[in-house]
Amino acid sequence: MWEETFKTHTDSKPNGPTSISLDFSLPGVENVYGIPEHADSLKLKTTDSGDPYRLFNLDVFQYELHNPMALYGAVPLLLAHSPRRTLGIFWLNAAETWVDISSNTAGKTVLGKVLDYVQGSSEEPQTDVRWISESGIIDAFILLGPKPTDIFHQYASLTGTQAFPPLFSLAYHQCRWNYNDEEDVRSVDSGFDLHDIPCDVIWLDIEHTDGKRYFTWDPNKFPSPRDMLQGLQAKKRKMVTIVDPHIKVDSDYKIHKEVRSHGYYTKTKDGSDYEGWCWPGTAGYPDFTDPEMRSWWASMFSYDQYEGSTENLYIWNDMNEPSVFNGPEVTMHKDAVHKGGWENRDLHNLYGFYVQMATAEGQVHRSGGTERPFVLTRAFFAGSQRYGAVWTGDNAAEWDHLRISIPMCLSLGLAGISFTGADVGGFFKSPDASLLVRWFQTGAYQPFFRSHAHLDTPRREPWLFGDENTRLIREAVRQRYALLPFWYTLFYQAYRTGEPVMRPLWVEYPTDVSTFAIDDEYMLGGALLVHPVTEEGARGVTAYLPGKGEVWYDVHTYQKHTAPQNLYIPVTMSSIPVFQRGGTIIPRKDRVRRSSECMAGDPYTLYVALSPQNAASGELFVDDGHTFSFETKNQYIHRKFTFANNSLTSSNADPRGEFTSAAWIERVVIMGAQRPSGVQLQGPEGSQTDLEFEFDSETSVLTLRKPAVSVGSDWSLVLR
Repeated sequence: MWEETFKTHTDSKPNGPTSISLDFSLPGVENVYGIPEHADSLKLKTTDSGDPYRLFNLDVFQYELHNPMALYGAVPLLLAHSPRRTLGIFWLNAAETWVDISSNTAGKTVLGKVLDYVQGSSEEPQTDVRWISESGIIDAFILLGPKPTDIFHQYASLTGTQAFPPLFSLAYHQCRWNYNDEEDVRSVDSGFDLHDIPCDVIWLDIEHTDGKRYFTWDPNKFPSPRDMLQGLQAKKRKMVTIVDPHIKVDSDYKIHKEVRSHGYYTKTKDGSDYEGWCWPGTAGYPDFTDPEMRSWWASMFSYDQYEGSTENLYIWNDMNEPSVFNGPEVTMHKDAVHKGGWENRDLHNLYGFYVQMATAEGQVHRSGGTERPFVLTRAFFAGSQRYGAVWTGDNAAEWDHLRISIPMCLSLGLAGISFTGADVGGFFKSPDASLLVRWFQTGAYQPFFRSHAHLDTPRREPWLFGDENTRLIREAVRQRYALLPFWYTLFYQAYRTGEPVMRPLWVEYPTDVSTFAIDDEYMLGGALLVHPVTEEGARGVTAYLPGKGEVWYDVHTYQKHTAPQNLYIPVTMSSIPVFQRGGTIIPRKDRVRRSSECMAGDPYTLYVALSPQNAASGELFVDDGHTFSFETKNQYIHRKFTFANNSLTSSNADPRGEFTSAAWIERVVIMGAQRPSGVQLQGPEGSQTDLEFEFDSETSVLTLRKPAVSVGSDWSLVLR
């Protein structure tokens, strides 16, 4: 009776119309954000004249930009912000959802708003949001803020915080579809050493398998996977292989036989196993909503089940919307049936969430519960942050795609998913050298940093574009590695609080209306402001430096700038405009090596950026970088650095932590300083030592050499 057709597909709609809707009015609000994933601006647009924003996880081929169309993931969280407060609406529904946005100020120019004010128009700005879902119940949470950080804490209390990633996963990843064989992997691996470019992970796409049978290796191209993995481990590097959730229908394939024999496949409306086309040809789709199925899937990652796997092998879940090449909109039929009789229409957007959950749990189980997992997923839902990283899918080697990566990552961060990034260089098409360099420079300052490329594109390893471009890419990657202690500490804070690592300026400056629509620059934590160069042939960029009465320091030249101001910055191909906020302290490791693990015992340099009040503070978190011991055994160092009254002090930020590290403090760089007559180190046992220092009067930078104190100890540096 209610049956609908879509092209050649039929939806039986056995329950008839089940849609629900609710309208929310937000008086005083002009700016709304969130509801990823869309390739659009950070500030959401009104939808009066077009389609609403759609939340329905789909495998989208070459997606369009500045479009409310559905993409790979869906988080039904909307943030509303005004100078007075921040609000959140969390619409907990995993069915296909549309979000309509209208505003009484939409389309009004600044002049029009001024005229309203002059004429005494009393109309208060208001944004109206309508949520429409195809099925389910109305289950909505209003997050009352009032500060942006309050919203993050409130949302985290509902869906969890970002998983604390292993340190290597915050470093650089090299991927393409596909590295051809073991010799190709060895060649790429040695290429990074030959060209002195750090790299932590090499990735293998679907061609590494035996006929697209996941959990297997092509016997001709990858006959000795364990030896290959051990070769990477000898260089302290890792590998990631792809494991997709469509299973080749083949009676000789162990995974298929077990899924079928246990009855774990998703079913058709008639009760048979649901099958569709994907990379292997005819494929079945395990029902990841079934806890028993997820437990079985997790067990497949144990070393005795996943043949050839070792401790330095991690996993990538792609195509998990799920992608069904011959399905409606390239996905599963809505009347397919999951455990308990639920239709796919009811929980479609949860499928990828459960795939990543089961995969992450498999990695934890294979180590006996000691090792932190790393899983990258393309499809996601609210709460996916608990299981790993997300990337923005199949982008293209175009400048517009480079630019849109910034608001896409920012929107994901606002919705709880901090570990995000875009394919460096673009997945489809081929970047020229300038686009590739600019993308490396941008990616080095985004949370997930991975190059990736389509099967049909020319090779683009970082050293294939001439010596000068190799040098520029090397420098961008080295900047990432030097900042790994800062990134790692930010991710620890995200794990503890739910606050995003990469965040819009308005999160830090909630009353500054100039920041509300900015999405070509962003903050990393509260300390770094990044304005990547994303325009072809750019000779300069204009960065907005916020904060009345604040100062910012160029991290490359130490030049001080007062705020607020729009600062024009001349740029060359080597420029990555990054500024450290006055009042902050950032830990770095300036001795960059071939992988993050090689740098474990290396010393730190503290970069102290003084505020106009001659004060600064910052934190550092250190543990073993890969286990849960920081949580289960309190094995960590968490330091608080404070500069006040001409004294820099290191104190224990969390007395529960106990951990021994060989690392020490080798230098302190103080920006905005005055020349002291002397510098004295007051050590942990009451010892006192005079330190050498250099002062650059042109830049007002004071450099203190070799305080040589352990990273975990209490000490003070007193400037006289």
